[in-house]
Amino acid sequence: MSTFFKDIKIHTVQGRPSYHRLTDQVMSAIKESNIKNGLCLVQTAHTTCSVYFDEYMHDTNYYGDDYLTVDIDHLLDRLVPRQTTENFPYLSPGPKHIAYGMKKTDPNYPAEKWSMLNTDAHIRADLLGSNVTLGIKDGRLMNGSVGSIYFVDFDQTRERNRIVNIILVGDDK
Repeated sequence: MSTFFKDIKIHTVQGRPSYHRLTDQVMSAIKESNIKNGLCLVQTAHTTCSVYFDEYMHDTNYYGDDYLTVDIDHLLDRLVPRQTTENFPYLSPGPKHIAYGMKKTDPNYPAEKWSMLNTDAHIRADLLGSNVTLGIKDGRLMNGSVGSIYFVDFDQTRERNRIVNIILVGDDK
């Protein structure tokens, strides 16, 4: 039994959800790992981001987002409206969380109140989930003929550098 870890670094955009198709990077990691049969976990630890599995649709808009991701956005916009001001349309973040955020010294999380107006991103990420697990058989990802793995950052407040983890476990013989 072998275990293999690899991180994918992703730069996201400001002002709209940032979608990234990861299937090719995952397949490359499987090849690099030499794992023949096992499991592939693709996950994010970022609480405003999701990793999900869906069909690649080929057609894209002017931003390069495939039409299915645009359709997902349209649905989520109706279901989970974007937060543009404090305490509307969501109670979060409350005063205690704002006070906590204002004390942070991590450059990835600026001590700016507006940077915490991302409750919509947390809820959207909760709906889609933070990981995908697929099988590996004979050294190949079991994603079917049209399945793709996607990462999305729903936090529209600023550009970010994000990390997606690939964890492979299985037999290498």
